[in-house]
Amino acid sequence: MHHHPLHHLGAALLLAALATFTGCASTPSDFHYAVPAQPEGATGSVAKPGWATRTYAVAAANPLATDAGQQILRAGGSAVDAAIAVQMVLALVEPQSSGLGGGAFLLHFDGKTTQAFDGRETAPAGATPRLFLDTQGQPMPFIDAVVGGRSVGVPGAVAMLALAHQQHGRLPWAQLFAPAITLATQGFAVSPRMATLLASEKQLKKDPVAAAYLYDAAGAPWPAGHLLRNPELAAVLQAIAQQGPAALLQGDVAHAMVAKVQGHPSNPGTLSTADLAAYRPLVREPLCFDYSVKATAKDYRICGMPPPSSGAIAIGQILGLLQNTPADTLPLAQGLPTADWLHLYTEASRLAFADRAQYIADPAFVPAPASTWHSLLAPGYLAERARAIATDPAGKSMQVAPPGNPAGTMLAYAPMPDQTEHGTSHISVVDAYGNALAMTTTIEDAWGSRQMVNRGVGLTGGFLLNNELTDFSFAPADASGKPIANRVEPGKRPRSSMSPTLVFDKATGQLVLSGGSPGGALIIHFTAKTLYGVLHWGLNTQQAIDLPNFASLNGPTLLEETRFDAATISALKARGHAVTEIAMPSGLQAIQRTPDGWFGGADPRREGIVLGD
Repeated sequence: MHHHPLHHLGAALLLAALATFTGCASTPSDFHYAVPAQPEGATGSVAKPGWATRTYAVAAANPLATDAGQQILRAGGSAVDAAIAVQMVLALVEPQSSGLGGGAFLLHFDGKTTQAFDGRETAPAGATPRLFLDTQGQPMPFIDAVVGGRSVGVPGAVAMLALAHQQHGRLPWAQLFAPAITLATQGFAVSPRMATLLASEKQLKKDPVAAAYLYDAAGAPWPAGHLLRNPELAAVLQAIAQQGPAALLQGDVAHAMVAKVQGHPSNPGTLSTADLAAYRPLVREPLCFDYSVKATAKDYRICGMPPPSSGAIAIGQILGLLQNTPADTLPLAQGLPTADWLHLYTEASRLAFADRAQYIADPAFVPAPASTWHSLLAPGYLAERARAIATDPAGKSMQVAPPGNPAGTMLAYAPMPDQTEHGTSHISVVDAYGNALAMTTTIEDAWGSRQMVNRGVGLTGGFLLNNELTDFSFAPADASGKPIANRVEPGKRPRSSMSPTLVFDKATGQLVLSGGSPGGALIIHFTAKTLYGVLHWGLNTQQAIDLPNFASLNGPTLLEETRFDAATISALKARGHAVTEIAMPSGLQAIQRTPDGWFGGADPRREGIVLGD
């Protein structure tokens, strides 16, 4: 909430300041990381029981990462300490989703104050609004834009975690890297999910560093269970452990990143050492809104990331719009959402996604409508928008919704065309000291830009660079030349759907839930589903995560394949919904308060588990 004085320091001072906090790294402590026997739950889709704990809990997308976080908490670490250890292990064992070369949003609660730490990537100084247009001025095909140096933004996750550690860490920074360094050095078993995504990947092998690390001598991808070591990553992690984020954003690692981006043979980018050295993580005011559930007469305060994330605003709009419909009176039927409820939910989603495409972008570049993002959540505005939803049982879908106009906003921008988003991992932690966090972390597409950075000192492996710039609008303007809010501009942070969320009891201020998910634009729906399941339908976090997924991005009604019966689908079609059944592999993690402590859930669609004490 409070702006850290570091924001006002120059680049050299900032990096010096961040380097000094590692001075305590040699302080002896009783933390000794022990490599676990292969933790349970490493297959791709497996029923999960949910996990009850008493004093602390950590939920993450890979058992080795969750275990590292638990060992840090057991050693007396804070929630931020655990999240750092988790993220560094994920960089090793889930490189397709997040890592040193990516960005992250972290929502932190210290028992009194909620802060939003923004470690989102920024566009290089050399980026222009035409970055993703071809020679004819048309938007490039997605994969052509992604693969290579063009799509790489300045990575922000490590610098953001260092800032959060300065404020909320309890163990020395260097200790938090021990699990990842140990596993990178000794090796880890390739997980089924990593092996599956590697086997289906077409572009990664073209990168010589990735080819040497992730494939065997005959060019076959490593299978699940293969013991993989990453000595280059271990060395880079060791440097960051000793020197802080300066070890990543300056010096030989920074030079290697720049050489990789600028030296790409067919699709180079402009990322420079100056861009890396200039990166600043930000502390923002979280975007919070009040939310009442009539059926239980409970009042909540829900907090999420403000722009450049679209997550909290879209979730807040969907939940607020539904309060203007009969949704609250529609319980689950045979444990599943009904066609009537899905109609109302997806109609609310269309309205929310229309506003998202119209308004949401980096607030340093684009003003909020009516000069506050809360204009999009104002009860009067949402009541007026909800009038577009046909609530009677035979009412038809609007199919595509137009954007709204909060408080008479002048529409200075054109809406952004629909564009794919991917990637990502989610971490939730509650510690023994009353701190809690939700952090969503990403390199965007699976395997990012397919560029693996290695300093060239004879060690195998390295880390992948993000393709985060493809979260900007490829088209900078509409056909009439009206600019799109989320167009590429130098130094700008691309719009995101990452939705780390903390829910509080409004009366007491006590934390009720921490959660979030990967999944590109669908993150918003995966997270909203979980909140609705817990707050309205009385489910625990595991039951809410287990519910089938559903969405609309202001087009077709998307349903998770094989999870809904024919009657539900035909009822939606009868109401004018274009229904598409697709795989919707969320990776939800959530932890909720219980009378005895905490209860954590992890998505059966991925490999995550929850651990605690």
